[in-house]
Amino acid sequence: MLDGPATRLERVLNGESGVTRQLRGHSLGHPLHPIAVTVPIGAWLCSAAFDLLPGGGDTARRLVAAGLVTAPAAMVLGLADYTGLDRRQRRVGLVHAAANATATALFGASYLARRAGRGGRLFGMLGLAAAGLGGALGGHLAYAQGAGVFRWQSLDEVTPAELAGDDPAAPRNPA
Repeated sequence: MLDGPATRLERVLNGESGVTRQLRGHSLGHPLHPIAVTVPIGAWLCSAAFDLLPGGGDTARRLVAAGLVTAPAAMVLGLADYTGLDRRQRRVGLVHAAANATATALFGASYLARRAGRGGRLFGMLGLAAAGLGGALGGHLAYAQGAGVFRWQSLDEVTPAELAGDDPAAPRNPA
């Protein structure tokens, strides 16, 4: 069901120009999108905290605005990353993008309501829920599906101990 729209979006975005490679973070060795999303998400989360404080409404409105100003950069970087996804990842990526676009629209409605003096908290809470869903899907893309993971070391350079997890120099996951 999602393959058709996902493939069409990938065709529109596909390209390996120098700009696309930079937007995908190739020169850094990791994607830029996960870094960029921290600003709007952080601003929106803090706006919810200020909504709970007496007299925090003006600060909350400004934080919503900060998230709205920084969200487009995160979106552009996410769309650049989309071009490197495989078919299975594109399905999740499409829903991830839709959830985050919904979050941005809800925070836009929240900002407009706040500017008009009509609250805007409900829109903000719904926006946080949508951003949470989008973030969970983004985490699934990265951690469960390996999206955006650059493997610069060829397998013939990896020791059997590293592959088996027996390398004493390798960092350990305490979980």
